[in-house]
Amino acid sequence: MSYRNKTYVAFASEDITHYYLMKAWRANKKIDFNFFDAHEMFKALDTSQRETIKRRLRERLVNTAKQVVLLGTRTGKRKGGDGYSFLAHEVDLILELNLPVVVANLDGSRRIEENVIPKPLLDASYYTVSVSFEAAIIKHALDGYVSTFRQNQNLGPHYYKPEVYRKIGL
Repeated sequence: MSYRNKTYVAFASEDITHYYLMKAWRANKKIDFNFFDAHEMFKALDTSQRETIKRRLRERLVNTAKQVVLLGTRTGKRKGGDGYSFLAHEVDLILELNLPVVVANLDGSRRIEENVIPKPLLDASYYTVSVSFEAAIIKHALDGYVSTFRQNQNLGPHYYKPEVYRKIGL
């Protein structure tokens, strides 16, 4: 299953608790959710120089990531498009490397929320799928959408209809 191999979670630093929650889902044997955490590779210390951190982020994405979960928030949208932040650097690399992106809406929305998707992804009409921040639907997206990403010619953001959520018990 593709979700077990090199998933990169991109997020604004303010949303790090949700990243930790995803790691807790992975550790909980009662939750069917797993991913290879690309953040555990090529570590950079908080005290590292800016260019060192950017280089490490590039190494993580180039050498380990086959897919991305982007934690969707207004702060993430702002930072992901500001041209300066580390999240903006990650978004640029995602576009450069043509990586599949699952946007996990932290507000629980199951639809496309353009107010949480960084502008560079929207401007590029990048093929993404938006889901609510729930383990089952993120897993579903990583198992399904990601495997068809390269074959699909659909551009722009997409989302799953309510029957997909019902089918997986949400």
